[in-house]
Amino acid sequence: MGQVNRLISSKPCLKDKLNTGRAVSSGFGWTSSNWSGYAISGKKGTYRRISADWIVPYVKPTVKATYSSAWIGIDGFRNSSLIQTGTGHESVNGTVRYYAWWEILPAAETVIPLPVSPGDHMRASIVKLSPGKWCITLRNLSKNWVFRTIQRYQGPQTSAEWIMEAPQVGQNIAPLSKVSLVRFTCCRVNGSSPKLKAQDGGIMVQNKTLQAVPSLPGPRGDSFSVRRIYRKSHPAVYSINPIFTRT
Repeated sequence: MGQVNRLISSKPCLKDKLNTGRAVSSGFGWTSSNWSGYAISGKKGTYRRISADWIVPYVKPTVKATYSSAWIGIDGFRNSSLIQTGTGHESVNGTVRYYAWWEILPAAETVIPLPVSPGDHMRASIVKLSPGKWCITLRNLSKNWVFRTIQRYQGPQTSAEWIMEAPQVGQNIAPLSKVSLVRFTCCRVNGSSPKLKAQDGGIMVQNKTLQAVPSLPGPRGDSFSVRRIYRKSHPAVYSINPIFTRT
């Protein structure tokens, strides 16, 4: 199976300390210029396995190039390492494209040359097999394909995350695509529910403008949605309570 490398890549979570107050006032724990979703952290070697399902969102075509990714990963929240897999959703020159990928920083993403469409049900896992040896698996349950690769990774294993991202294109963080709601379900870490709390969630702010916000976790602490925010959105996103997007 051929693999294609592109000049699109993820970045570790770029914390936005200037807008931390927005996250706190809305009940979430962190603010970033490139991530929105949930991340948990622990001591070195804590996280050995992560998995989740999500539905590939729809993208509205835009004249200006816009990009987004939905993914799971280990590391990257409080360090510069990261192993991850997910789906990309972009609009370039008015043409929308959907695809699957995996990535280990500092390399750029590697495209998985298998079909992806909006509305597809994805299932991903990243599992440590032995010291330095990891298995990345991505399934498209709607199109009945499975991709699996064994890779070397030596990261500290201090965080695990479920994220919608505005990726880096070239040297810059890209404008976020106009995507529909991204819903993550069946989130697991080390084989169990991460029991996510609102404080584990983060909002995305670019150029002082709110771009994306997660919902509260579901009742089992293993599901949530990320909603793209537009300028005409209700100002309740800055209220003292977390924004509730139905999961």
